[in-house]
Amino acid sequence: MNEIEFLTLVRLAQFGDREAFSQIVIELESTVFAIVLRRLKNRDEALEVTQEVFIQVLRKISQLREPERFLGWLRRIAVRMAINRAVRRPREVLGGDESVYAVGSTSSNPLDQILRSENAAQIRQGMARLRTLDRQTLVAFYFEGRSIEQMSNEFDSPVGTIKRRLHTARNRLRDQLVELQVAG
Repeated sequence: MNEIEFLTLVRLAQFGDREAFSQIVIELESTVFAIVLRRLKNRDEALEVTQEVFIQVLRKISQLREPERFLGWLRRIAVRMAINRAVRRPREVLGGDESVYAVGSTSSNPLDQILRSENAAQIRQGMARLRTLDRQTLVAFYFEGRSIEQMSNEFDSPVGTIKRRLHTARNRLRDQLVELQVAG
């Protein structure tokens, strides 16, 4: 489909033409799915969010002022909705070695179990090497599932400070994990 035909479909969809919108969905569904899957890394969730993206687009397409910017607009919606889904996912509580990689893992292959156990041990080692505040920040957000706002209240710090701490703590953990891999 060429650019002019696509732009015509967008304009028709803006005026309520459901068939035109269906053609847009058919044309772009795999693209949106790829964008969402890249962020969520879960096919079922990505399929669900892809549908939600097109529902949102259907609701808002009449508000799009410049139809020629449709693709960028669609991409921003897809990215935003994928990020929102990832942020709102229930967090797993870290227990034994297996729990870090238990989600989404269906393999009972002994090698996979050993690798999961080693990875969980490396993460625990890396966490242990962090400063107390970095460790507390990561545990509160990733393992206890606290929101940024909850952490702001708990740590008696502004939301922006909590976001910066979380970013810094993630980077420090990454650095520790790299050091552990190099040393190992």
